[in-house]
Amino acid sequence: MGGSNSSRLFGTMAQSLNSAPLAHPETYPEENPDQEEMAQMDPDQLLRECEEALLRRPARPHRDLVYPSGTAPCGHKHNPSIRVMQWNILAQALGEGKDGFIRCPLEALKWQERKYLILEEILTYRPDILCLQEVDHYYDTFQPILASLGYHGSFLAKPWSPCLDVEQNNGPDGCALFYRRSRFSLQSTAHLRLSAMMLPTNQVAIVQTLHCRVTGRRLCVAVTHLKARSGWERLRSAQGADLLQRLRSITCGSGGQSETVSCKDPLVVCGDFNADPSEDVYRRFSSSPLGLDSAYKLLSSDGQTEPAYTTWKIRPSGESCSTLDYIWYSQEALGVECLLDIPNEEQIGPDRLPSFHYPSDHLSLLCDISFREEPHRLM
Repeated sequence: MGGSNSSRLFGTMAQSLNSAPLAHPETYPEENPDQEEMAQMDPDQLLRECEEALLRRPARPHRDLVYPSGTAPCGHKHNPSIRVMQWNILAQALGEGKDGFIRCPLEALKWQERKYLILEEILTYRPDILCLQEVDHYYDTFQPILASLGYHGSFLAKPWSPCLDVEQNNGPDGCALFYRRSRFSLQSTAHLRLSAMMLPTNQVAIVQTLHCRVTGRRLCVAVTHLKARSGWERLRSAQGADLLQRLRSITCGSGGQSETVSCKDPLVVCGDFNADPSEDVYRRFSSSPLGLDSAYKLLSSDGQTEPAYTTWKIRPSGESCSTLDYIWYSQEALGVECLLDIPNEEQIGPDRLPSFHYPSDHLSLLCDISFREEPHRLM
């Protein structure tokens, strides 16, 4: 990648971003989205610049949008669909310094090109809501660029990020939640440190209640990243239980402890749960009184089976192929219209993820959802 490509894409903000050291994330107040004013960039032009910067890499395999059979469109011109993207983008410090992807060329992991591959994917699909995990370049890359594209962002770092153990790191990794300001206004934000057995853990979640400017409806969106690795199943289950309890409190108010309460705000919960569908935390979410269902089950023929994988990697310990990432939604209040298909084994390639084609060891998930008509609106 030539330096001229980099300077064009980042030139408008590079001087101010490079002239001052990054502050600790806790010193950044939550931005007021109504006061965010900066020159807007043309997303088509940014996408072209990303593609130009990636000319030396093989083309990214095409992924189709799939319209599941038996799902009736809920949206129309007065209730257009909402595009949601979920993605663990692989923290740069972990990808280069700790994760040990033995079949991935080191050149494919260099941030100076990998960032363009991540941005290209986001710009290709242009979600209304973007939920990211393992973000360690929030303040110098994602926040300024996405703000210039009309998004409001919120970031919450892990209390003890493993990125900090890597030399020349870019600060701690954490979760980030972006929404398109033209579509939503912000009602409230909660930054959560997840607990297990009443003890705080190293995992976090961001929960935002948004007001849809088109429909006048409210939507609660959460992003999280649960504890990784085998042997920690009970901790993940406890973290999930804590998150569900707090989501009930946020969406249902003081009545959230009732098993029969009807919560006022529908939910979308995105995350890398580090848990396959056999784990207890998955069962907790699928059976919660909040009425959540997993969007990606709709890709299966029976509508009840998760994809075979959302991550596929080769480390010194061996090959790992599993489903860990999910988009949960309130099935009574929201409908799923389409989903981004999962690449097949041939498209992923023999060296698995990450690679020159794919910037992360996790695949991005994406679906279009819309509000179902409320009974009183049909009368």
